[in-house]
Amino acid sequence: MDVAISVNGVPIRLTAERWSHIVNNHDDMAGYFDDCLQVIESPDLVLAGTRGSFKAVKGYGRNRYLVVIYREVGRHDGFVITAYFVRDFGRRNVLWPG
Repeated sequence: MDVAISVNGVPIRLTAERWSHIVNNHDDMAGYFDDCLQVIESPDLVLAGTRGSFKAVKGYGRNRYLVVIYREVGRHDGFVITAYFVRDFGRRNVLWPG
C-alpha cells in the first residue's frame, strides 16, 4: 500500500487490492501506479465526483488525461476508488484550483 497526500492535505491510500481492480478493468493502466499517486498530489484539476468522491485529473500528452477517483473519509484518511485514461472530461464542478 502506498499513500499520496491530496490537495486538501488528506492521506489517500492506494492498496494492492484497488490496484489489482484498476489494472484488471483497465489494462492500459498497467505501469501507471506511481502516476496515479502523483495525480492525487499534483493534479491539473480536481472535480467533484459522485457520492462525495473527488476526481483528480492530469493531462498526459495531447487529448489524453489520467483521472483518479478517490474519497476522503475524514481529515486523516482516504482511499482510491479507481483510475483510468480518457480523451475528454466534463469540466463542471471544479473544486480545485478554486
